[in-house]
Amino acid sequence: MLSENSQIFSNADPYSVSDYVNQYIGTHEINLPRKRAAEASLSHRSFGSLDLCRISYGSNVSVTSSGLNTCYHLQVLLKGHCLWRGHGNEHYFAPGELLLINPDDPADLTYSNDCEKFIVKLPVTALERVCSDNHWNKPIEGIRFSPRHSLQQLNGFSSLLNLVCDESERVHAPSRLREYFTGIIATKLLELLDNNIECEPFEESGSPFERVVQFIEENLKKNISLDQMAAVARMSPRSLYNLFEKRANTTPMNYIRRLKLERIHTYLSDPESKIRSITEVALDYGFLHLGRFAENYRNAFGELPSDTLRQHANLNYRR
Repeated sequence: MLSENSQIFSNADPYSVSDYVNQYIGTHEINLPRKRAAEASLSHRSFGSLDLCRISYGSNVSVTSSGLNTCYHLQVLLKGHCLWRGHGNEHYFAPGELLLINPDDPADLTYSNDCEKFIVKLPVTALERVCSDNHWNKPIEGIRFSPRHSLQQLNGFSSLLNLVCDESERVHAPSRLREYFTGIIATKLLELLDNNIECEPFEESGSPFERVVQFIEENLKKNISLDQMAAVARMSPRSLYNLFEKRANTTPMNYIRRLKLERIHTYLSDPESKIRSITEVALDYGFLHLGRFAENYRNAFGELPSDTLRQHANLNYRR
């Protein structure tokens, strides 16, 4: 996680490293024994809205913070141990364990001499964006995680962090790619770690595409908006477009229009249907521009609505 290309300090004074952390990673204070070795090290990269940091103070050190304000700190213990105190509890973190510090949580940590951590600084806005895109309700008090976790809860997360670190060290990593990885990390944390967000599994109510199709069919005569469909699918409008291109080879609104035309064609072709006028049927399905409706109908079925209705009338006459 982060190569020598990202190293800022090596065998440095711990207070020099702390000053850098205060400037770029998060406000804190450190307290060390009077006699200390200059063995602190730090590697750091900014990657989109993420900050990635690998840090070791090389000494027993106490780290305290009153709060992180606008960001979350995900700390992965790589070596040694770290004593955490919070919410009236304490826990010795061992390698492979995760500490997730909420923005308004005070921090009280004690590092061992050989303690080394990898820290991901993630802005509040990144997690809120994921909630918005998936239409998950964000609590009034904000998104909050429980502090203690394990890498085993995040299958493949170590590989993801290594990939993000590699990409962060590229000279010209596209900004779109940087934010893409930020979204993946935020989504994994929200879906897999204990928090106060209710993420309803898609499996309980069908796939997103199936839910939207069912919603369309049940409301076909109504004016269905893109935002309504996105809410049903629990994804952003852009993601909904991509979903329909993949599953139906068309856009959501074109899918609705095609389905309406098919329903009208079936209705006009049914000898049992009692049709007073084509205009009435078209208006019933939301086609307000009758000339455009007739053109769309002919493009879809190779004939005008009046032709379909005439065949229907001929069938009734023969009967």
